[in-house]
Amino acid sequence: MTDRPARRDDQRAGDTDRDLVAGDLRDAFSEGRLDADEYERRLDAVWKSRTYGELDRLTADLPQPLQRERARAEEERQKALAERKKRETREYLGEWQAWLGGAVIMIGIWGVTSLANGEFNNFWPAIPLGIWAVILLVSAFGRGDDT
Repeated sequence: MTDRPARRDDQRAGDTDRDLVAGDLRDAFSEGRLDADEYERRLDAVWKSRTYGELDRLTADLPQPLQRERARAEEERQKALAERKKRETREYLGEWQAWLGGAVIMIGIWGVTSLANGEFNNFWPAIPLGIWAVILLVSAFGRGDDT
């Protein structure tokens, strides 16, 4: 029921540790897992506890507090959402890199054929590159924020 790193039961606990356990007891009381007398008795024991083992015994029979589970689930959801957005941004930039590669090739072909003809030909790469760019831009605006 703890979020603390690995430690021994006989190690001394600090005020922060006692605050965390007191919060767990408060959550258990608000969830109806403890009655008022038991809550008060355990809360008094929290402030008298000196070791992690003593603190752990006060919450050993209680499940993880719902608020903490919800907060952890929301944190994981936000993290997954941020990772997804990061991945989508990388993919989108990769699509523009492909566009740029295509532009270099098409403009190169246009330039070589223009030199071969001795005059500038009609700039035909503008049509496929323009269509491709519009598609990329529309796909950027069409991405829904399905959070």
